[in-house]
Amino acid sequence: MTAAILLFGFFGLLAMGFPVAIALAGSGIVFAYIDGTIPMLAIVHRMASGVDSFPLLCVPFFIMAGLLMNTSGITERIYDFAVAAVGWMRGGLAQVNVIGSVIFAGMSGTAVGDAAGLGTIEVRAMKAHGYDPKFAVGITAASSMLGPLLPPSLPLVIYGVSANASIGQLFAAGIVPGLLLATCLMSMVYYYARVRGYGADAKFRLSEMFRTFLRGALPLATPIIIIGGMRAGAFTPTEGAICAVAWALLLGLFVFRTLGWKAIAKVSFETVEITATILIIVAGSEIFGWLLTTTRASEMVVGWVLALTEQKWLILLLANIFLLLVGLAIEPLPAILILTPIMLPIMETIGVDPVHFGLIMVLNLCIGLLTPPVGIVLFILARVGNISFEDAAKGVWPFMIPLVGVLMLCTYVPEIVMWLPTMWYR
Repeated sequence: MTAAILLFGFFGLLAMGFPVAIALAGSGIVFAYIDGTIPMLAIVHRMASGVDSFPLLCVPFFIMAGLLMNTSGITERIYDFAVAAVGWMRGGLAQVNVIGSVIFAGMSGTAVGDAAGLGTIEVRAMKAHGYDPKFAVGITAASSMLGPLLPPSLPLVIYGVSANASIGQLFAAGIVPGLLLATCLMSMVYYYARVRGYGADAKFRLSEMFRTFLRGALPLATPIIIIGGMRAGAFTPTEGAICAVAWALLLGLFVFRTLGWKAIAKVSFETVEITATILIIVAGSEIFGWLLTTTRASEMVVGWVLALTEQKWLILLLANIFLLLVGLAIEPLPAILILTPIMLPIMETIGVDPVHFGLIMVLNLCIGLLTPPVGIVLFILARVGNISFEDAAKGVWPFMIPLVGVLMLCTYVPEIVMWLPTMWYR
């Protein structure tokens, strides 16, 4: 009954046009009022304790690091190196698109950040070289999925806080699936390039590759600093986020001299705005999750699911379908906060590691960024490519094959996800 009231209250408030944070907190307050045994002061306390978390400090610092990289023009240096590295391959700029996203994922941590930053450069360059705008938008949108998979991933940070899982392990869990997805996308690009007659867009010159590498060596070192520092035990993920901001400031202010104080102030205000939006959702979801736990509604949901079937493969399949459908309507971060306390107990009951499930959940929900009606990444890239949202959706559909394929592999071959966390942390 508790879960039903909370969910109906949440979706009812959403349908009435309330923001996600208000819908989350409001449904909890409505339930507390109906129940009559939960003091309102406890609701306020739970909201405050929900954001009183040291790992959540990752959020503003990783957001700020990505914004600083974009503002200081570092994305252009990454793009130039990617062109020199793989632009000579068939479907050159589309291959560059994928490799550029692999590199930039180590700085942005989000699909939207990748699409709005590097994606803008990539779509315009592909259109200028004669690529079909729908194809250009499609591969750019698909490659932006590398942002939430490869560390430092903002959705994985939010999941780690919600599930009380190791953020370091979650970061390690995303590396192999991210590289596997990049390989699959590049293979898909090669196939389409042969079918459509796309050739190379640059000649391979070792001297040019060396020159662009030197020009972008310091920005390219960013993911190495973050991942290497955490792996060596030099700092925690939160401290790594602070180091990323310090590194971005050092490059922008003193090395490349492309950042001014006005730009830093603008980035700071934008960081505060984005972080406040996320933390309000976190505070609202804390009430939601707490009520599900204290009223034992999560245990009831586990019982309902296991009453339907105890087959692990079938439960995982149903979970994937459900998460994909949720991703169509709700953005990843609030969906993670809403669904983790409901679904994680089910996964633990059937023997799925929380780190493994975190990767599955994030990939499922982020695919929703490429599909109507939410499709934020598609909206951004459709505007950049000057095409309709419908054409952007048509362009991305073929790339759903490698995305869903990698999702299924990660779901049913857990070693793909758990190999690095097991080797590094356990």
